[in-house]
Amino acid sequence: MNNDFKDIMQNRKSIRHYDSSVKISRDELLEIINESISAPSACNLQSWHFVIVDTPEGKKKLHDFLMPFNYPQVDTAPATIMVFGNTKSYLKYRDLWNGMVEEKKVTPEARDAAVNTFLPLYEKADRQMLVADAMVDASLVSMQLMLVAREHGYETNPMAGYDASKAAAEFGLDPEQYIPVMAISIGKPDPSEVVPDTVRYDVKDVTEFA
Repeated sequence: MNNDFKDIMQNRKSIRHYDSSVKISRDELLEIINESISAPSACNLQSWHFVIVDTPEGKKKLHDFLMPFNYPQVDTAPATIMVFGNTKSYLKYRDLWNGMVEEKKVTPEARDAAVNTFLPLYEKADRQMLVADAMVDASLVSMQLMLVAREHGYETNPMAGYDASKAAAEFGLDPEQYIPVMAISIGKPDPSEVVPDTVRYDVKDVTEFA
């Protein structure tokens, strides 16, 4: 395990070729996701959903909608995690708060205040708002997942080159509810691959004060 946060964050690189002899157990993959879902989310809706692809059959499904330039990552990585935004996460919002009351994390009054304030906003929201919120939540958890993966000693590659209209249905999910946000390959880099350092814009070119 790597507990050097600066190293985890600053030395992350996107890997295109993995050591295919290295496997990651499903227990560890679940542990990585469990550590990732402490990420922040709008109103604590946690509008994310994961599909872990670690079988030949699953990889074939990825080939059906990913762009060919992403095949090397998918084919050599022990797993690829599809991250979806869940536009109907609010349907479980009341249950979430009820659970927090049962665990004595909040009072019934605090639950009622939160549910009565936020739930109507999502129940009445148009699709554009639901999609936007789900995309933000899923993006936040995706970045955290990539950092957690480094803590576990793995590297990743976030991928957005795919036919978004096919992604959810390929895994039996409702395309109206689940919006693909990114695919993240995970594994140990191929020792022969040299990943060049990237150049970033100067902070003053991308920042302003108001």
